[in-house]
Formats: sequence, C-alpha cells, structure tokens
Amino acid sequence: MSSPLFYKPTECQEIIPGTTAHGGGGSFLPPLKNTPEGAILLVNKPLGWTSFDVVKKLRNILKITKIGHAGTLDPLATGLLIICTGKQTKAISQYQDLDKVYTGQLVLGKTTPSIDLETAFDSDRPYHQVTEIDIIQLAQNFLGVITQIPPAYSAIKTKGVRAYKQARKGLQPALEPRQILIKDFTITSINLPEINFKITCSKGTYIRSIVRDFGESLGTGAYLAQLCRTHIGTYSLENACEIEALMRSNANSSIG
Repeated sequence: MSSPLFYKPTECQEIIPGTTAHGGGGSFLPPLKNTPEGAILLVNKPLGWTSFDVVKKLRNILKITKIGHAGTLDPLATGLLIICTGKQTKAISQYQDLDKVYTGQLVLGKTTPSIDLETAFDSDRPYHQVTEIDIIQLAQNFLGVITQIPPAYSAIKTKGVRAYKQARKGLQPALEPRQILIKDFTITSINLPEINFKITCSKGTYIRSIVRDFGESLGTGAYLAQLCRTHIGTYSLENACEIEALMRSNANSSIG
C-alpha cells in the first residue's frame, strides 16, 4: 500500500513520512495529482479565515469532495492546519490527538467577551502594579494537568447549539470544565501591557481560556491579541503550503 502524500510550501514538495516533514530532504512535485490513498496537506491558515473557509477553498481548488481538517483554529489565529483528503480523512482523529505548539501575544488591562479582538472591550483595569517576576512565576502555575472552562465564544456544542451562537445573542452557554495538559508555558518577552509567550499543550486546550485565567490571576484582565499555531506533533508550520501557492500550482489539477 502506498503512503499518503505530504506537501511543502511554494514548490509544494512531496514529504514522505521520515523525510522532509521530519528533517530530511524532499523532492519537487508537479501539480497535485490523484492518489488512491489521498493526501495530507500542511496549510498555513490566513488571518480572518475560519478553518472551514480553508477546507472550502481547497475543495474548490483541488476539485474534490472528501476533505477535512484535523483541528480548528479561531478566525483571528493563524498557522498550521492539517488537511486530509480521500482515504486520509479516516486519520483525522489521530492528528487531532497530537500535542500543539502556539506562539502568541496577550495584553493586560483590558478584556473582551470573546477574549480576543472579535468583540469590543468591556473592561479597563490598571496593570502597572504587575512585575516581570509576577508574570514569569504565574506562567509556571499553569504547567501540568489543569482544569479550564472553554470560552463562551467557541465551537463547542451545548444542547446541540454552538456556544458562540448563544454568546452572540447575549446568552451565557453552560460549558463544563475540562482537564488539559500544559507541557510548556514560556514567556518570551514582556513590554507591558503586552506579553509574548510560547505554549506546548494537549488536545482540547483553549489558549484564550489560558489568557483569560492568566489576566484574572493578575487582577488585571487580559485579551489575546495574536496567536499562531507553529506545530502539531512533529509537523511544522515551516512545511506548510500557502493557499496562494496551492492556487498557482494546482489550477488545473486535483487530488484525492
């Protein structure tokens, strides 16, 4: 049985497991082609797109019907999406289970209902009393197995309805706490009120919930200003295709 195909940016190089995606070489591929086993695309999700927007666009570009993504990114987040086509859609849950790495920026002193910039500010608090030591020490408190409540503005269903649909109507969806694992939470720079960070976490982690809880712990509130997913397991954003590159390379071909 042949292996699924992986693709790399610009040239859309073929990445067979154990080679380019894992540190080796890769060979140039012509425009994407049909393969009985389907394909796995590493895609850089643009800012402002939903994960479904990416799937819909690729469905149109590649002229296929069987396609899906392995892990949602918020519209205001960018970075790595794993897209599976054909028979590889059966493996989506395996990719969803992998650890994720994110880089981002949170801002102290203000909050929004969505915990990011999708919604308007609803509070303004002082933050000048916070020290760098406070910030670095607090990040360590989030390590290990912790409990978090997902954001009200999330795609989780409550009573069959997406939570964000209830939140946008001014309702408060009933969301259950969940256990997640934070393997690393590194503060990479501090320029108050802005704090840059890197987080390695398990499946099901909401970075916006971490930002919300981080701000509440400091007594300042906080919102997420930027977020980028850089890794899913061993798969890296460095090996991700840009949507524009796929459009150029595959205007007259299909896959899966």
